[in-house]
Amino acid sequence: MRFGLKINHIKNFIFVGSALALVTACKESATTTYRSFVSPLTGLNVPSGNEFDVKVLFGADQKVDSVVYLIDTVKVASKTDTLALKLKTNGLKLGNHLLTAKIFGEGKSEDITSNINVLAGQAPAEYTYKVIRSLPHDTASYVEGLEYHDGFFYESAGDYGHSSLRKVDPATGKILQKTDLDKQYFGEGMTVIGNKIIQLTYREKVGFVYDKATFKKLSEFSYTTGREGWGLAFDGEKVLNTDGSNTIFFLDKDTYQKIGSIDVFDNKGPIQNLNELEVIDGKIYANVYTTNEIMIINPETGAVESKIDLSGLLPADYFKTDDEKNNNVLNGIAYDKAGKRLFVAGKKWPHIFQIELVKK
Repeated sequence: MRFGLKINHIKNFIFVGSALALVTACKESATTTYRSFVSPLTGLNVPSGNEFDVKVLFGADQKVDSVVYLIDTVKVASKTDTLALKLKTNGLKLGNHLLTAKIFGEGKSEDITSNINVLAGQAPAEYTYKVIRSLPHDTASYVEGLEYHDGFFYESAGDYGHSSLRKVDPATGKILQKTDLDKQYFGEGMTVIGNKIIQLTYREKVGFVYDKATFKKLSEFSYTTGREGWGLAFDGEKVLNTDGSNTIFFLDKDTYQKIGSIDVFDNKGPIQNLNELEVIDGKIYANVYTTNEIMIINPETGAVESKIDLSGLLPADYFKTDDEKNNNVLNGIAYDKAGKRLFVAGKKWPHIFQIELVKK
């Protein structure tokens, strides 16, 4: 909903009384009962940690005894005058917040509202990369999820009729274990939790639980958290999940149901199309679908702290058609915690790359 100043339209009459009509209209405007926020305007972007101005058009013909200001449902200020004030964003999650002014007077109260968007407080640090090693990769695999555990890659391949879960030898690219999904399913993100592997599907609203050692399917679960199933990761306590929006959901590691979330913003706005995930040294790494970028995200606030530009990993002419170029994009992040090695991949790419980050 948008809020703005009420405008009194004044018709222009060409006669002697036109001046009187103008005076009357101005008087009505000054005494209007309409109330609204002058500041902040709806959707104002405010960097986290900054203050923002709050000013209300109260109208002149109703007495104001006091005003209580709330952000979302929390009282943040109370005044017995109608003067402008400043409010702080400290402690607010990134994203949209509702601002309410509860106006009391003459035994009655009235609520008016506006909203603000809290953004990351500073621009992300920028990184490029250095390729340490190129490892062979099956070009039939439309990579949706990638993890490294105990010397092996665990990979979820997507696409209807071609979806699978795989265990792969990094040195040779050889598939050591594989289970295929029924053709009605489009495999998506996967993550290892102890002796189990969980895997999402794209639009089928179902996830699968496998035995890590045998790849035997143990159970299924209903996935209704996001609009679609995209990425998964496990931080040791909870499962992280994306659905193509700017939200990272937190799921219970046993029930796979939602227990929380963060919204991801940099200093300019929301980061949409968050896809494959990895947790590295306490930070969330996330592919941004259809781009050559990985975001490094604060897991508490959702602020993008760093941005990795991975342009040029593949030769520009490797994929020939526009359809191939648009679909076979960067996707897949894996981390060898013991060896502190970072791997990245792409859909149907011929290599998985071990890289080091280089500050721009």
